[in-house]
Amino acid sequence: MIVVGLTGGIGSGKTTVAKQFEALGVPVYIADKEAKKLMRTSKIIKRKLIQLFGESAYIDRNLNKSFIADTIFNDATYLKRMNAIIHPKVAQHFKRWIAKQNAAYVIKEVAILFENDGYKQCDYIITVTAPKTLRIKRLLKRDDTTLEKIEAIMRNQWPDEKKVKHSHYVINNIDLAETKKQVHQINRDILKKIQ
Repeated sequence: MIVVGLTGGIGSGKTTVAKQFEALGVPVYIADKEAKKLMRTSKIIKRKLIQLFGESAYIDRNLNKSFIADTIFNDATYLKRMNAIIHPKVAQHFKRWIAKQNAAYVIKEVAILFENDGYKQCDYIITVTAPKTLRIKRLLKRDDTTLEKIEAIMRNQWPDEKKVKHSHYVINNIDLAETKKQVHQINRDILKKIQ
C-alpha cells in the first residue's frame, strides 16, 4: 500500500486538504485525531500520562488539554516525553487501519511528520504551506488560544522551507479553489506514478 504523508505547520490547512483528498475517495488517517482518541481510551497511555503530568492530566476521564498545554508551554521537555508515549501507539493503530484499506494509496496526515521521523514510512510527502500571518489569523479565529501559545507551537515545528526541501509536492493553501485544483493535480500524478 502506498502511503502519502500530508503535513504542514499549525494553521496551514492540512485538515482542509485532507478533506479534499477524502472527497476524491482517498482513505485519510488523521494522526492527531486518532492520538486524541487513544489518549481517552487506552489504559496504558492514560497511566503513562498520569505518571508524566500527575493526576491533573485527566478530569472526569477526559484529557485536561489546557493543563497539559500549559505544562508543555512552560517546559518543552514534556512535549518530547509525551510524544514518546503516544507516537508508538498511534503507529501501531495506523498499521491496523491501513490493513483494512482497499485503495491505490492512503493519506496519513501528521502535523509533525518530519519532526518525529514519520516521513521515513511514507512513499510520497505533501507539505501544505500558508503565510505565517494567515496561519496565525486562522488559529486565533478557530481556537481558544493566544498569539504566545501559537508561536510556541510554531517554534517546535520545522519551518516551511525545511519541510518543502524534503517534500514531493507542495500545496500553497491561500485560496480554496486553487488548493482544490492542486489536490486534483497531485491525486492524478500519484495515481499515474503507481500504475
